[in-house]
Amino acid sequence: MTDINLVIPSEEYPVRWKKVQNLMKELNLDIVLAYADDRATFGAAHARWLADIPVHFEPVCILVPAAGDPVLLCGPESDEYCRIRGQVKDIKVLEEFTHPDEDYLYTEIRSLKEIISGLAGLNQNITRIGLAGRGLIGADLLKSFEAAFSSAEWLDIETEMCSLRAVKTKSEIAIIRHAYKIAELGINAALKAIKPGVTEREVAAEIEAAIRKAGAEGTGIDTIVASGPNSRPILARSTFRKIEENDLVLLTVAPRYEGYHAAIGRVVLVGNPGEEIESALSTAVEAQEACYKAIKPGIMGRDVEKIGRDIVEEAGLGEYFLYSGIHSVGVIEFEPPILGPGSDEVLKENMVISVDIPMFNTPWGGIRIEDGYLVTKSGVEKLVSLPCILDLICKER
Repeated sequence: MTDINLVIPSEEYPVRWKKVQNLMKELNLDIVLAYADDRATFGAAHARWLADIPVHFEPVCILVPAAGDPVLLCGPESDEYCRIRGQVKDIKVLEEFTHPDEDYLYTEIRSLKEIISGLAGLNQNITRIGLAGRGLIGADLLKSFEAAFSSAEWLDIETEMCSLRAVKTKSEIAIIRHAYKIAELGINAALKAIKPGVTEREVAAEIEAAIRKAGAEGTGIDTIVASGPNSRPILARSTFRKIEENDLVLLTVAPRYEGYHAAIGRVVLVGNPGEEIESALSTAVEAQEACYKAIKPGIMGRDVEKIGRDIVEEAGLGEYFLYSGIHSVGVIEFEPPILGPGSDEVLKENMVISVDIPMFNTPWGGIRIEDGYLVTKSGVEKLVSLPCILDLICKER
């Protein structure tokens, strides 16, 4: 299943750097700092997109000047790894990323101000700095960054940086398409494992073994296997609860492959959990299919989302549609743009969109029917081949 040829080619990264530099011209920025850390859901996004670094243990920053190649700033235990693994060749160890109780006697460590002051060709009269990933940065680190250039204006450019990733390249689409195949393997592994008496964590283990064996490097969110009352919250987690006869089992499988994500959400009915649940599931599937048929370039994302939301409302279940169900997919599993009622984003060719029909905090549990779609020149391509309703597979056993 693993395809070692599915990678982002090296020549694509300078194109990304140029996009950032064009953004800098628009915003009149002297430098950009893009922060990343190892928080699983979205922490590594900027480092992965700009440098192909799967951040671990220590944070990194990508420093992008107005002209020339970027510089990667890392902690003292990450420099050699970044040299071997990443696409940015100029790597410097940042004092602000060092541990105050640890000594690194053979490492050249410099402050942010020293590093920027030593960059050749950079205008040192820095008045405007763009900061991406600001929401991830701790208060002390942010304070030290701002103190290094206290006379400069610091601009939060997270939204603008994320927008650069919205339309995917050919290589990105190939990788994401493959990630959805891996996610399907995870769902199929769950179907083989689900039966009364098996714990949620045993099912999750089968899912994660299958996606790892297929080449996943991790997950965008924790694998969700939630049965019965455990399915009620939006972000359920697997427990030692044993699946029971006539249970609803909620699955969300979101592998990460070469830094990119896919997410499939399904409900498995073990036996017959009742007409109310089956009716709600049919409504969720109807909403999913209606959104799918509406996707095309030029349509506003919120209009697609409204189609699904209205179907759920008409079924009397609107109070359980708790979040915006359509969003982009990429180096974050739940990546901007988020295409809810408050969004003005228009769908464009080569966007990858996840349509997630949610029903949560209900008296009987929760439902998520989620699939991925590629916006094409003339319409849409579904990236998932699994049927939306999986209960018959369990009933037949």
